[in-house]
Amino acid sequence: MIWIPLYLLLLFVVIRDYRWNALLIIFFAALMIIVSDQLSNLVKEWIARPRPTHETGLQGVHTVYGYTGGTYGFYSAHASNTMAIAIFLIFLLKNKNKAISVLLFLWAIFMGYTRIYLGVHYPGDVISGFIAGSLIGYVTYRLFSYSVKLRRSVT
Repeated sequence: MIWIPLYLLLLFVVIRDYRWNALLIIFFAALMIIVSDQLSNLVKEWIARPRPTHETGLQGVHTVYGYTGGTYGFYSAHASNTMAIAIFLIFLLKNKNKAISVLLFLWAIFMGYTRIYLGVHYPGDVISGFIAGSLIGYVTYRLFSYSVKLRRSVT
């Protein structure tokens, strides 16, 4: 809930800068988040490594308000999703707004840090999430760019 103003600001910037292509951007962004989130869930079930909060040998792990997350933690969906959004928008806005690009990258790093601070992920979970999210965000940007070029060549 706290991030809604940021998402609304990013939506405003995309609509302002891309007009009707914003609908295509929103479609690709939604698809990207679905892929990022579901892929992390599949990997969590496949690897089945307990989160620090569920590891029997780490009973004293720091938590905030008793939040422990789900059973498995490799890799962080939060880190993957936020980095995917950041990378997608950084490439999308690279020639239009460099300040937003820096802030998006810092936001993604901050979100990853919070996962470690909350005690629900190991640093490797977050780093792996950043790598997966970066790849997903970049591939989504390339697919978006290709679809725009394809659309232009058809008309």
